[in-house]
Formats: sequence, structure tokens, C-alpha cells
Amino acid sequence: MVPARPGWPVPDGCRPGHRRHHRRHEPGWSLSGAIRQGWRDRARPDGSHEGVRFVSTALQPTGKLPPQPWMTAPQTVALIKALQADGKEARFIGGCVRNAVFGLPVTDIDIATPERPERVLELLQVANIKAIPTGIEHGTITAVIDDWHYEVTTLRIDVESHGRHATVAFSDDWRADAMRRDFTINTLSCNLEGDIYDPLTGLDDLGQRWVRFVGLARERIEEDVLRLLRFFRFQATFAGTTVDREALAACRLLAPRLKELSAERVRSELFKILEAPNPADTLGLMKGERVLEHVLPEAENLGRLRMICWLETTAIKVPSVRPDTLRRLAATLASDPSGHQALAARLRLSNEQTVRLSTMTSSTLAINPETDLPARRKALYQLGADNVRDLLLLNWAEEMSIEPRHSPQRTEAWLALLETADNWTHPVFPITGDDAITLGLEQGPGVGDVLGAVEDWWCEGDFKADRNQCMERLKKIIGEMT
Repeated sequence: MVPARPGWPVPDGCRPGHRRHHRRHEPGWSLSGAIRQGWRDRARPDGSHEGVRFVSTALQPTGKLPPQPWMTAPQTVALIKALQADGKEARFIGGCVRNAVFGLPVTDIDIATPERPERVLELLQVANIKAIPTGIEHGTITAVIDDWHYEVTTLRIDVESHGRHATVAFSDDWRADAMRRDFTINTLSCNLEGDIYDPLTGLDDLGQRWVRFVGLARERIEEDVLRLLRFFRFQATFAGTTVDREALAACRLLAPRLKELSAERVRSELFKILEAPNPADTLGLMKGERVLEHVLPEAENLGRLRMICWLETTAIKVPSVRPDTLRRLAATLASDPSGHQALAARLRLSNEQTVRLSTMTSSTLAINPETDLPARRKALYQLGADNVRDLLLLNWAEEMSIEPRHSPQRTEAWLALLETADNWTHPVFPITGDDAITLGLEQGPGVGDVLGAVEDWWCEGDFKADRNQCMERLKKIIGEMT
């Protein structure tokens, strides 16, 4: 894993989530340093515009990527040099190049090489680099240097496609390898010097914010139905307002096949969609194309999702409020505790995630500016500051989805609630079960009941009673029982 880094600045028209379709002839456009020339317009059949395709091959670089921290890291340089010991070029490929060009953080480094897997193992052994044959039958080896992990894969072509486990033949043809990939923006490769190779005009599509399958969309999805969800994930992350209609039609047609995917793979793609700057548009597109009903039929409140994303990223500048995938998922759901338990089980959420989702979607504590101070403090004591912050943001987003225009006074009231949560110090209940036993109460479930009654009294009093006062209350309750 590569330490995440801030993305490069992207021209305003090319900002992820921006509504305007970016045009490359706007002044100052540079696609984060990937230098291209010779751009001119022509209309697409659907009325949108595209640039004249560059005639490019895998043998000639068509752009230049400025040095990246993950490219120039000593670990990366050592690995590339080891892989190129026989004189064959190894390149970064796929998502790391795509993200760097677009200005997004790079978290995974994939490297492609013409070397056969067995030779890759030998080269890494000679260089004293740890190698793990994670998918050697498909040409993939994980190289580990310090805490850096790299996926090294031999160039290949698909002989027979059957989901994620296609039968492959190894190759030294970069263009043939590109033809087996899912989307044009994922066919970009780059050498250690930053030369970008673009066999299928992925740079053009990335510049136009156009998510396009390699080949026919239906055929690529039939090969691996996960590509259907990946299409919407990339649509959420990289695309503008124009959508490939052929791809949408294929997604709608093949959506019933999503049931073939494991829960983990569905969850991973859904969460990546929710991590996008404005996932509500993409989920709305999925809903309109009858795709969402196959993976997240519970998603009913996209208006609240839109508002919570706005609160997390733009509307307020509160350090404790950051984009949160599980909270965004909760924002889409109606109040249905049993249904949410089923959703958590279906997506195979962790126990911690399940509890948190349940708290966000089934809590009876309606915290809003009208909630009095003792009730706020009681909620903070019972749920904790993090859970209360979740509920505040969800309730605020719900209110704004109904009435987007808020007075400054109303906004300040919500911000004051968040400040209360941020400044909360959890008080310690001053007595324990041992105190009840010392006073003569028999050990057993009754101790918890009595202690709970005192704690409720203590909470109702805004946590002001000290140990002596709590002990007096405990004595009184025990006395009333005898």
C-alpha cells in the first residue's frame, strides 16, 4: 500500500463531482501535466462532444506524467530496475496512472511486464525482493519492499473468459494486454521516467470525463459482471454529466446477474461509490436503470444522502466532520431496524459496523436544535460523542432535504450542537455494583437493575450528584425493596 497523498489540483471544469462537462480547449487545461496537443471538437451521435482520437500505439508515448512520490520512492525504483534487468521495460499500469493523471491519491501500485511469471520470481530473488505468488497462474506476483506492496503482472491475453478467473496466455504485446482490460481509462501505462503510453485513447476519455468500456459493453460485462458495478463506480469518480448510453443499456440488461457476485465484492464497490464526491447522482442513475434494486433496494432517501455529502465536504468547516462511508449508507435508509440488520448481514458488515449502522438508523433519540441541554447530555452519555455526531448530521441532512434554505440562526443552532459533541467529556458514574452488594443487596441480576435506576436518576440530574449523593439514592432504592 502506498501512503495516500493529496491529489494534484485539477482544473475547475474537471473537478470530480462538478456538474459542468469539462472541455479541453478551455484556457489553462493540462490534465495534471499529461501533455497532449492537437485537440479539436466533433459531435458524438448522442449530441455530446468528443475530441478527434489520437492515432496512438503502445510503442510511442503520448503524454508525460511529472514525478510522483510513489514513482520516485527508493523502493519503487529498486523494483523497476530489478524487473528490467533483462532489458525489458516494466511499466506502471491501470489505476495508479489513471489516478495520478486525474489528480487523485494513489493507494495501489500495479506494474506490468513482458517477463513471464517464473522469470519475475527469479529477478526478484536475485534482487533480494520478497515475492508472493498471489495469482501466479494468471501472471500476478506481489512484491514486498519494506511496507510497500506492488502487484506485478505479466502481459497477457484472455484465451477463455469465465468471470474473474479467465484462462490466459502470457504475451509481450502491450496493446493486446490493453484490449483485455475493462475501461479505456484503465489501459494507461507509464514508465519510470513518466512517459505515458495510451493504446486506446484513455487520456482523451479521462480528459472528457467519459467512462467507456474497451470493446462492446455487453460483452465485457458478460465476461465479468463485477464490471457492471465498476462502471458506476468510475462514473461516480471520474465522469461528467454525459453517460455512455450503450453501457447503460448493457447494465440494465445484465443487472439480474449481480446476484452471482459475493457479498464482499458488492460491498466493496458500493462503498467506493459512496466515497465519491457526489454519490447521490450515481445511485440515482443506478435506480433509474433498475440496477440499484439488485444490490441496495433499501436505498430510499437519496435526497438526504445528497445533503449529508454537502455537509461533510462543503457547507461547514468542522474538523470532526469528514466524509464517512457508513454514515452515507445510513443516510439512504428509512427507519427499519430489522431491515437494516438484514442489510448488514447481506453485505457482511463487521460487528462494529453493524452496531453503528443500527444506532444511526434505529435510534429513538431525535436530536435537533429544539432538544434541551439535559437531553443532549444524556444522549451523549448513552451513545458517545461519535454516535451523537452521526445522528446530528443525519437529522440535519433530513431537515435540509425537506427545506434546503436555512436561516443563519438555524445553521448556527446546528453548529452549536456539533460543538457540544466535540467538547463532550464523558462523566464517570461514581458508584459500582460492589457498592450495592456492600449495602446488603444479593449478588445477581438485581444489582444491575438497582444500579441502572440510580444511574438514570444521576443522568436526569445532569450528572451533578457526587458519590455521596448517589450512595444515598442507592440506599433509598434498596430500602424500598425490603
